[in-house]
Amino acid sequence: MIEDEVISSMRNHEPRASSSCAACKFLKRRCTPNCIFAPYFRSDEPKKFAKVHKVFGASNVSKILIEVPEEQREDTVNSLAYEAEARLRDPVYGCIGAIALLQRKMVELQVDLAIARARLARYAANSPPPLLNDHGSMIPSFAEFPACGGLVDSFSQNSSDTMNDFSQFPYIF
Repeated sequence: MIEDEVISSMRNHEPRASSSCAACKFLKRRCTPNCIFAPYFRSDEPKKFAKVHKVFGASNVSKILIEVPEEQREDTVNSLAYEAEARLRDPVYGCIGAIALLQRKMVELQVDLAIARARLARYAANSPPPLLNDHGSMIPSFAEFPACGGLVDSFSQNSSDTMNDFSQFPYIF
């Protein structure tokens, strides 16, 4: 079998604990100390290999890993796992569908940002310059806050009426 020849030809991997990797468990075979799948498909991640195997096949994955330099293999496996997950979710478009969706969302957000910038520029052009105190800091006006717009007027009108009216309280002060 080609897979066994390819896997046994790998010599640069460090030996590991006696536990089989997820690939060997899934394929129901004995995991050798120099198994090409072991460093990338740990035994506690069986679904990761199952998805990659379903989309690409174990033989193709082992061939890909042999051709890729060892320092890039982990990234390769992560890419294969991501593509397999996307392909299983969306068999027609795979990860291209996710990319297209994100690009559409980015265009929508850029349009929203352009609208917000235009509104801000229009507001800045129509508003009077801010009032500054002696220290050069801005003095906010209550009129700028819609929730407080009528607060100052109503407080100044009613403050003299209610300040000394304690009849609403049942306790004696």
